[in-house]
Amino acid sequence: QVQLVESGGGLVQAGGSLRLSCAASGNIFSINVMEWYRQAPGKQRELVARISSDGSTNYVDYVKGRFTISRDNAKNTVYLQMNSLKPEDTGVYFCNADIRPTGSPYAVRYWGQGTQVTVSS
Repeated sequence: QVQLVESGGGLVQAGGSLRLSCAASGNIFSINVMEWYRQAPGKQRELVARISSDGSTNYVDYVKGRFTISRDNAKNTVYLQMNSLKPEDTGVYFCNADIRPTGSPYAVRYWGQGTQVTVSS
């Protein structure tokens, strides 16, 4: 059984910072891509940032220069450092990872349960 558990969300004022964490646990053979998504109220879930197993990163335009995605492969954990937060960054943040479970020839996409981020103006 593989699980993703996010933490680090909360309430912050505009201009502030938060650091989200997402830890994968269970019978894991390997982890490829790890991603952060955001779902704003009344909107569809959208990709915010992605990091590959080799450390290469991609960001959606409106977070470039403010958010940084990183990973600790030894801990099976991905992070999202969010600086200069804006009210429009408010939403539920989900992590997603492409994980190959131990004993499986295939990778499976797993989702975390989400963590709420609220930015007040």
